[in-house]
Amino acid sequence: MIKVYRSAIIHASADKVWGLVRNFNDLPKWHPAIASSEIEQNLPPDSVGCVRRFQLVDDGGMIREQLLALADDTRSFTYSILESPMPVDNYVAKMSFTPITAGNETFAEWTAEFDVTSGPPEDTEQHIGDNVFAGGFEALNAKLANR
Repeated sequence: MIKVYRSAIIHASADKVWGLVRNFNDLPKWHPAIASSEIEQNLPPDSVGCVRRFQLVDDGGMIREQLLALADDTRSFTYSILESPMPVDNYVAKMSFTPITAGNETFAEWTAEFDVTSGPPEDTEQHIGDNVFAGGFEALNAKLANR
């Protein structure tokens, strides 16, 4: 099983960051790799068990993810990938956002564990860690810097 971990400092308060990422359907509002997203069966986007289906910008690929847990008190959520063009299986990830009181910033963490189903595992690990996770954190910083 592969484990990927990335962390970053987001130059905004944890409440502001959480306000942007908490809605499980709002991924296209802050992650540049996501073209569109919808919650299946019209469920609320913060209901545990809901499934989001989103389309990727670069190749139009479709990914389905299920919200497994959401905790406002710790500003965190956990999700799994149900379907993906990426060669992954048993994928479970967690995002969390912790206040840094000195400077009113946020310590962001994104971690995932999964099996690689084809190709070199290190390629998939690097893609998810650098392009998905680190790229998402960079986009959050850019988005919140303009607020």
